[in-house]
Amino acid sequence: MIWGNAVPNRSPYRFIRNTIALTALAASLASCGQQSDSAMISIGIGTQDATTNTAIAGIVIRKLGLLEKYLPHDGKYAGKKITVSWENFTSGPPITNGMIAGKLQLGVMGDYPLIVNGYTFAQSREGQSRLIAVAAYNLAGSGNGVVVNSRSAYYALADLKGQVVSVPFGSAAHGMLLRALKRNGLPADYLQVVNQAPEVGSTNLEQQKIGGHADFVPYPELLPHRGFARKIFDGAQIGVPTFHGVVVRDDFAKAYPEIVDAYLKAMMDAADWVRADPKRAAEKISEWTGVDKEVVYIYLGPGGIMTMDPTIKPQLVAAAREDVKTLQEIGKVTTFDVGAWLDDSYLRKVFAARGRSYEQQTGTTANYEVGGYDRFCNKPVTVPREAGEIWLTGGAITPHADTRCTIDAYNALRKRGQAIDVAYVFDKVRGIKLFADQAFYAQAANGDLAAFMLKPDADAFARRVGGQSLTFAALTTQGQPGAGR
Repeated sequence: MIWGNAVPNRSPYRFIRNTIALTALAASLASCGQQSDSAMISIGIGTQDATTNTAIAGIVIRKLGLLEKYLPHDGKYAGKKITVSWENFTSGPPITNGMIAGKLQLGVMGDYPLIVNGYTFAQSREGQSRLIAVAAYNLAGSGNGVVVNSRSAYYALADLKGQVVSVPFGSAAHGMLLRALKRNGLPADYLQVVNQAPEVGSTNLEQQKIGGHADFVPYPELLPHRGFARKIFDGAQIGVPTFHGVVVRDDFAKAYPEIVDAYLKAMMDAADWVRADPKRAAEKISEWTGVDKEVVYIYLGPGGIMTMDPTIKPQLVAAAREDVKTLQEIGKVTTFDVGAWLDDSYLRKVFAARGRSYEQQTGTTANYEVGGYDRFCNKPVTVPREAGEIWLTGGAITPHADTRCTIDAYNALRKRGQAIDVAYVFDKVRGIKLFADQAFYAQAANGDLAAFMLKPDADAFARRVGGQSLTFAALTTQGQPGAGR
């Protein structure tokens, strides 16, 4: 069992276990078909459905049939049958293996595995791969994090001295952990770092067999939300961007550029579908992947941790070059030319066809934000990154003007017997969206309230304003169902 007895039926890997064998077989047959039948064009796409960053580049396209809307059927494609096979993985390396073997033509993965993909192709005789688009990103690096068991006494990275901390080696989370140690002036042997996949590290953390676990989207939010973990370090504390993107076999892209264009159009439509109704999107993506809807929403909803934007921004290119240095340190790559690997020509063509400016979109880092009118405090949301939201069980997600209004509305709703799925607030320091019940708070003498991801930040702010540090449990009505976690 991957997730332990506490949550036996809610693993995002449940979906993967049920489909991976079928999709692998389909991809294999499709590859054979492409070789033996010139009237057949087979497309194999490798995705990571449980990795929320990749939703608009994989599961949403597949479930809504968006790619089929744009596949070409005239010109050189007239009379040809195009088949699409989706193969679902828990990490990037198997996708790279499938692409090298020719069973997959496109792959979706995180920044570090993306670079390893490009490097692996460059070292092989199987042509090249190209990074053609970004699925989602966070410029500060949030999305990677370190979590500890919620029953532990650890609240900062320095508290883990000598402890075993697991991380998937070669992942973006691994790079974050190495950078975090350097940033905090800690030696490489400060922690006992071991290689564990997300499902293994999560189970060991829940059973307190390890001191901490470092991982990528969605685990830094998923594990605390499920009640047995607490985040003590976030990639935003380092400030190096993180992203997930799409790579394609260069030979396939050059042979079938119209198919690549179709995929990119479908991915852009998928992002529009999420933004049009983020609550519905979170519920459907949760249904399709097993990742809790509240976690999907914290990443992809308004003001979410991740920004959905396909453009390859200069900040992300610079981050990729820094990633290369980290991968060199751990022996995953030698030399790699990031600039030669990038190819945004297909995406530029799609933007032009839709009457949009690629340059203008590349130049903005704006996300869609929390907005609306706070009916509890009777005022509009004017500063989105100081706002809050409450997800009513079986109902709407209500906006609130600030942290104080969010907590007071939460208490009022609970007093009336209203069931609540979750509440969200924003970190005062970094503007990151947080689960309200996982946040730490500082209350000023005048009652103003600020939320923080980290306890030391809340304590420091409380001292600065002459106030006090408070937990979510202390702020919410005690003894009522749903108050706190």
